[in-house]
Amino acid sequence: MVKRIQFAKTGGPEVLEFVDFEPKAPGAGEVQIRNQAVGLNFIDIYFRTGLYPAPSMPSGLGTEGAGVVEALGEGVTHLKVGDRVAYAQGPLGSYSEVHTLPAAKVAVLPDGIDCDTAAASMLKGLTVQYLMRQTFELKGGETILWHAAAGGVGSIACQWARELGVKLIGTVSSPEKAELAKQNGAWATIDYTKEDVVERVKELTNGAMCDVVYDSVGKDTWETSLDCLKPRALMVSFGNASGAVEGVNIGILNQKGSLFVTRPSLNGYADTRERFEAMCNDLFAMLESGKIKIDIAQRFALEEAGKAQQALASRKTTGSTILLP
Repeated sequence: MVKRIQFAKTGGPEVLEFVDFEPKAPGAGEVQIRNQAVGLNFIDIYFRTGLYPAPSMPSGLGTEGAGVVEALGEGVTHLKVGDRVAYAQGPLGSYSEVHTLPAAKVAVLPDGIDCDTAAASMLKGLTVQYLMRQTFELKGGETILWHAAAGGVGSIACQWARELGVKLIGTVSSPEKAELAKQNGAWATIDYTKEDVVERVKELTNGAMCDVVYDSVGKDTWETSLDCLKPRALMVSFGNASGAVEGVNIGILNQKGSLFVTRPSLNGYADTRERFEAMCNDLFAMLESGKIKIDIAQRFALEEAGKAQQALASRKTTGSTILLP
């Protein structure tokens, strides 16, 4: 038996239970990992609240972690027992001392990347990779708007944008977060609690506006984001921190400048082992080179998952947060 976080009904952090659990042995094509660190992400809250339905109840939670391979199922050849590995996809259940998942979703860690760093950066880093290198392949010289620029994903995005020669304008909620975003490479910041985001984007760009907006907030920022784009530019809606974007009349894209919009996900890009490994190699190279540094600003014990999620949802966190089994 091991310990894990599970929930039997949707709701607030109080529905999370710290329980004994018998992990299943790995089947064909699967691997069992003893977690050394677990990543905390907004998508975990979406499952807990029911915005995204769990496949069954009671359910485990979390999709990201890093640790050591304990057992292999039949047919797994790219891993071996004792390998240090990390993952960001797969079935819910990473909030656990031990997790079993498809081996195709697991990457071997380079020697220069520790498990804490991997657990804090896999989902967030791969998200930035597909957003900046695939959804819209930034080549340098573009001006982009990134919401929540001081958060876990935003902190990585600021650094990656700097390395690409991209002007990233980041929205933040405090002077402290503005300073953090700038230290990470943001070209400019906007405090949305005090400033009009659209007007500040106009001022910063001399009216040219942005080539792309990356929006993980959702409902509350949808129209603001559209208004920050230049004609025929791209709106990338990749999260729902304030709730899902609903009831949109597609004609608004015409009215605001023949805009493009996409709602991507990591699973939609890392949909084969080959693509997943290529994305990991890109991220790992950035981490090992020091071009991207991961700020693990919060650490919680696994049993404190509810407290950690409360801190994330109330925007009291910066950088990345991990849970320690």
